[in-house]
Amino acid sequence: MQRAAEFCDSTVNTYVGYIDIRPRHLFFYYFESRNEPAKDDVVLWINGGPGASASIGLFMELGPCTIISDNATEYNPHSWNSNANLLFIDQPVGVGFSYAEYGEAVDTTEAAAKDIAAFLAIFFESMDGLKGRALHIAGESYGGRYVPLFAAEVYDSNPRLVQLGLTPVNLISVAIGKFFPQSHFTYGRRVGNGCTDTYHTTTSYYDIQCSPFAGTPIQSVSVCAQMKQALPRCQRALQTHCEETFDMINCRAAQSFCSDVLLGPFELTGKSVYDIRTECIGEVMDTLCYPATKQIANYLNLPSTRQIMGIDLSYPNISMVGWDVNAAFSASGDVHKRNSLHIAALLEHGVSVLIYAGTYDLACNFVGNDRVSRALEWHGQREFAAQPLHDWFVDGRRAGEARSFGGFTFATLRDAGHQAPHDRPVEALALINRWLADGCL
Repeated sequence: MQRAAEFCDSTVNTYVGYIDIRPRHLFFYYFESRNEPAKDDVVLWINGGPGASASIGLFMELGPCTIISDNATEYNPHSWNSNANLLFIDQPVGVGFSYAEYGEAVDTTEAAAKDIAAFLAIFFESMDGLKGRALHIAGESYGGRYVPLFAAEVYDSNPRLVQLGLTPVNLISVAIGKFFPQSHFTYGRRVGNGCTDTYHTTTSYYDIQCSPFAGTPIQSVSVCAQMKQALPRCQRALQTHCEETFDMINCRAAQSFCSDVLLGPFELTGKSVYDIRTECIGEVMDTLCYPATKQIANYLNLPSTRQIMGIDLSYPNISMVGWDVNAAFSASGDVHKRNSLHIAALLEHGVSVLIYAGTYDLACNFVGNDRVSRALEWHGQREFAAQPLHDWFVDGRRAGEARSFGGFTFATLRDAGHQAPHDRPVEALALINRWLADGCL
């Protein structure tokens, strides 16, 4: 790794580089806190995909600088390193600047989790003053699958670290933006990533489009009637082939049918699945509906940027999504596996969990997140589900709704889409700061 004094945020110590796990080389960005870096917690940010580079979160959402052109960034006053040391990792190998040798590849979250746990053990052991520092693992979108499994692997690896005479990683919490355990949009490819609660998760796509949860229904009466009629078949197929038994071929067929009937009509509107108020700008697989992603890639591919970061100029140009990784995760069936069991187990082991969602996101919408959160089976389920949603405020303005109990919090961010820190940076920073300080809203 190396210091990168002129990169992104000149007001703090910044480090970029690689940590090697045998033939796999994971690239990271690390920004010390603007507050008290010697005391503040560490937040690890993971982007989704699967295959999305962490530089999306860094330069578009919550990092210390924001992309403004193909060759320039500007200071972000609402960065999450305002009160935390902030770590971004391009993962798994094949994403962003991370790479592997000898034909090594990663195509499941379980395999990626082992690399992340090894990375963090090395990172905390190597960085001055970080041994035993509190860690929070945060992510969005497919991070709803990544983050719980990464956290579980980190937690379960600690006894091994102790045996080796190393300091265990002090995992405190996970924060999941837009956890969605089924029928998840994966950057333009409609796939599923688990079927935890077939009824609630499938119906939420109908509700966002045909009920007044996010304002006036956006679909016609006839389209809504067709969607409603198809729901029972969709639910039965997912329950049978994805939940009760995992039959990947039939599960994929069920997911495809559900996507066609519940998300197909939305595609015809031309709106963005990541923000139902806006048009999708560009092709999803090219821009992810956000043209700034192209600017980020162009900026990181500049020789001048790579020189500051210590990246070999011969390294191939990167894109914001590693589509080979995306395809590999789909082919392995990873995108169909359930996630909520790990969340429940983390809660049972004393790791706090925050799930949050923007109110204008369809792909991973707040209605489904809320329903799945209440249905999660853990020792505090009854008390959590019984808590009424209450408003939470930033600077006297209503920022969203939340419910909390026993280390588990669900929250919405009003007027935000899929990338909530991008859409509502002030409120998103307030959300994470309160979580770090109090563990609830």
